[in-house]
Amino acid sequence: MLSVSPRRSVAEARQTRADILTKGVRLASAEGLEGLTIGRLATALDMSKSGVLGHFGSKEELQLAVIDAAADIFTREVADRARGAEPGLPRLLAMCRAWVSYLERRVFPGGCFFTAAAAEFDDRPGRVRNAIAGLATVWNRDLYRQIRAATEARDLPKDTDADQLVFEMEGVILALNNALQLHRDTQAPTRARRALSRLLGHTVTVLMTLLLTSPPPRNYMRGSRPGEGAVSRWIVAGRRHVPLRYLLFRRGLSHEDPRNRRLSPPLSRSCCRWW
Repeated sequence: MLSVSPRRSVAEARQTRADILTKGVRLASAEGLEGLTIGRLATALDMSKSGVLGHFGSKEELQLAVIDAAADIFTREVADRARGAEPGLPRLLAMCRAWVSYLERRVFPGGCFFTAAAAEFDDRPGRVRNAIAGLATVWNRDLYRQIRAATEARDLPKDTDADQLVFEMEGVILALNNALQLHRDTQAPTRARRALSRLLGHTVTVLMTLLLTSPPPRNYMRGSRPGEGAVSRWIVAGRRHVPLRYLLFRRGLSHEDPRNRRLSPPLSRSCCRWW
């Protein structure tokens, strides 16, 4: 008579639980957390109700486990993609790019998992609501920290209200999710990127458009293109040319000051790194 290895049994149980959660996340995203029941999952996975119940014990525990699984996906698809950027404005921009991309790529079939879950449970006290609110607080806290770091580095105005900026950024993402899910607006991600760029500085959107669509003029501010004269008014950032006046503006300096007409390589790299 063949015996089953305990290790194999544990591994199989873990795999079964993972399969249940993967299906549960997709179902909850499309149909809502409240509609996620032991019976619904059992049917979708061709399992018995007792087989599903044995892994979680109750509907609430199942919902909490699905929220944790969705949080792991969000971390992988958004937070981790920005982790390699330097703290401050570079990381904040990376977080925004990943956040928009996460919705644009429809990582969850029903749009933002947490937006939908919050709409279901925002006025229903309990552990599920607390879990959703807690995860949102952690993400907003990370945004707040990067805004404060960018402010201290003078990459954002010193009087920037970090709480207000987080509030407005979240509003842009909520509008993006609504436009994609309700209206199927394919232009919504572009609009969201413009809105976020505007929140982080009006000049960013204008300059990004200029840098991507046309070469710099030869006589910008009576200067010359890089390498064509004693004073260069354009700084090379990768393969793009960035106006010196803008880089000085980002540092709170004046382009009218003769001392700032030459930009040292260290400052150039620091300013241009996030382009």
